[in-house]
Amino acid sequence: MPLDFTAIDFETANSSPASACSVGLVRVRDGRVVATASWLIQPPAGHDEFQEWNVRIHGIRPEDVLGADSWVAQFDRLCGFAGADVLVAHNAGFDVNVLRRASEVTDLVCPPYRSLCSLQVARKTYDLDSYRLPKAAAAAGFAEFSHHDALADARACAQIVIDAARLAGAADVFSLAQALGLQIKEPAPALLERAVA
Repeated sequence: MPLDFTAIDFETANSSPASACSVGLVRVRDGRVVATASWLIQPPAGHDEFQEWNVRIHGIRPEDVLGADSWVAQFDRLCGFAGADVLVAHNAGFDVNVLRRASEVTDLVCPPYRSLCSLQVARKTYDLDSYRLPKAAAAAGFAEFSHHDALADARACAQIVIDAARLAGAADVFSLAQALGLQIKEPAPALLERAVA
């Protein structure tokens, strides 16, 4: 099985994980980047307030997303890009939670994505004083990128996993995870709705 995966990064408007305002996607096939995509997103209603702290981090303002697709309108494009790939992200729990929560609040069914965390991969692969994305990406040979730009961050995550697989002699993300003592995280089972008596 080749080294195939999709790296993903979200930026959010506020502290709500449902407040996705930007996504970056990087498709890797056989250890090489073959496609990239990114776009702005209008966060779901009720989760669409832009907090100053978040704006300071990523620079995206409410007026920037006025003409952007809503979460619902862009959902098929995002899922179509990712396909059935394992998703890779730096602190993958955050990005997978954004995907899940934004889907939940808009009554969409999130596909059962599996994920691998490039932060955990970096910790097992490199000896660094910090494993924040810029430092880990630099160790993987991907330096000087625009941190908190969703596409640049997704590209950095992809490079970490590509480089770690090369160093570990791993042919795919599953053998990489095994070599590093990590697990590909499986999706949480869907919560059963309680019957109303």
